Amino acid sequence: MFATLRLVAVLTLALAACSKEQPKEAEPAQEAKEKTETTVSPAAKPPETKTIKLGQTMPYSGPASAYGAIGRLHTAYFKMINEQGGINGRKIELTTLDDTYSPPKTVEQTRRLIEQDHVIAVVQSVGTAANSAVHKYLNAKKVPQLFVATGASKWNDPEHFPYTIGFNPSYRLEGRTYAAHILKHTPKAKIAVLYQNDDYGKDLLEGLKEGLGKNVKQIVAEASYEPSDPTIDSQISTLKGSKADVFVNITTPKFAAQAVRRVSDLGWKVTHYLNNVGASVGAVLVPAGLDKAKGLHTTQYIKDPNDPQWANDPEMERYKAFMKTHFPEGDTIDSNHSYAYVSAQTLVQVLKQCGDDLSSENILKQATNLKNYTPELLLPGITINTAPNDYETFDQLRLATFDGKTWVADKTENK
Repeated sequence: MFATLRLVAVLTLALAACSKEQPKEAEPAQEAKEKTETTVSPAAKPPETKTIKLGQTMPYSGPASAYGAIGRLHTAYFKMINEQGGINGRKIELTTLDDTYSPPKTVEQTRRLIEQDHVIAVVQSVGTAANSAVHKYLNAKKVPQLFVATGASKWNDPEHFPYTIGFNPSYRLEGRTYAAHILKHTPKAKIAVLYQNDDYGKDLLEGLKEGLGKNVKQIVAEASYEPSDPTIDSQISTLKGSKADVFVNITTPKFAAQAVRRVSDLGWKVTHYLNNVGASVGAVLVPAGLDKAKGLHTTQYIKDPNDPQWANDPEMERYKAFMKTHFPEGDTIDSNHSYAYVSAQTLVQVLKQCGDDLSSENILKQATNLKNYTPELLLPGITINTAPNDYETFDQLRLATFDGKTWVADKTENK
């Protein structure tokens, strides 16, 4: 009997021990599950049926905060689309995060978008350096990096980075456009160049040199700046000392305004070319002083809301009506807003073409098969065309000159 009792006691203790150990045995399995969930690419997961989750990083603060206007307009535009019923029965859910125009912050925020928010595409994020920082990561995850808001030539590389496609006209095309205009109108020019010290600035400078060809030695001075610099006043003073009579200004809005003002204040009489991304009337020329900006040259592919020739244009009227109704806090003369209006339409077009298939592969297929697409506000004759083997969205630019109030397109200068 005592033997039986001892056996029962042993079995009872053994069962108790097993019951205590079971949670410990389950922990590794739980950890493995959690690790799997954080490493699986969201692009491989079925998209939600009721929403289209998109993400982007924007410089809402920092040295390029003027570009935050792009993300704010996208938010308003997608809200309007949702109020109209969404796209193919789904509502757009845009998560837009501040990266302060700092690549390390871009990496942090993009990883959050992919690994926590599970967006199906990253759209229109701003900045060459910022997008470069997440270029390989997004392609490895097979998440579309769609219509990045920069014109660097590296975005047109479908062989090595098939999930990345740019939006802006190529910086090299822009540089070649300025070179052609310089050689035509001031063939013996002495050229000074200010550029941002990253892929964006170097790409546009390289396009300028390509366009000058054998005349590249006409560039007599170059100066660069870092996005973190407080001012470029010293660079402008140095360039003025080169005795150049043509100045090519490759800068983002903060530094573009500084350069325009400084050139005028120093009394430097030059033919001044200001790159497209720094040519907003509202964000750059008004702060610099409109009187100081008169005579500047730039490139255009989007109608300028400040140009009286478009005052009665139906597309412009619809844009201004959108701004008044859906984004009243936005400044209609800020070209960052008109740019964002064009890119938002293009994103919506791609999503419409996707139908019910929101896989990464189909999003990419639709984005790289736009044929003569003309979102409202593009200049007449300019269209968007993409192909699986050629991701470049635009192949034309127009020269324009600032008359003290607005940019006036030069209809005879078309590239």
